[in-house]
Amino acid sequence: MLILRQITGNLVDSMSDQAAATAANEHPEFEAAFTRHHRTVFRAARSILQDTALAEDVTQETFIKLFNNLNVLESEEMLRPWLIRVAINLARNTLRTKNRANTRDEKYVKQNWAESSASIENDFEDREGIEEIRRILSLIKEPQRSCLILKQQGLSYREIAESLSLNEGSIGTYIARARAEFAKLYGKSGEKVL
Repeated sequence: MLILRQITGNLVDSMSDQAAATAANEHPEFEAAFTRHHRTVFRAARSILQDTALAEDVTQETFIKLFNNLNVLESEEMLRPWLIRVAINLARNTLRTKNRANTRDEKYVKQNWAESSASIENDFEDREGIEEIRRILSLIKEPQRSCLILKQQGLSYREIAESLSLNEGSIGTYIARARAEFAKLYGKSGEKVL
């Protein structure tokens, strides 16, 4: 664990040094401030965030703010407290943002879980209903079953007769008998289905 902390510390220092090198060419006082206070700012951010990566982001944001406000700071004595205060405020804002995002994600998951579980239950009930209808249809004799199914699909008597090679005049009788048989086997709710 100690080795991991050292590697992380070295990586943070090298990344920070690269970011600061560009600014240092323009403002030597920025480089001195960065070198002197980087560890302190990083530790302040990490103590609040408990996350090395987020603490490094906050540290970089803090030094960007310093770079943009170098002219505003009045004395060298105020630099360290100013950097720590900025780092703490940025870290707290990061935590709030993270917590809000987690809350939104949790609400979304809960809402979708409730909807999906209701959907799963409905799908299961629908499948059970379909299986029951198929079972009952399998009990109806041919050609009545085929006539009923084709009629439910929207075919006319003539189209049913042609597709099943039956007399068109007897299609209505087959459908009526199939409906009566289905209603008897399925119960009162079967009348609503057909």
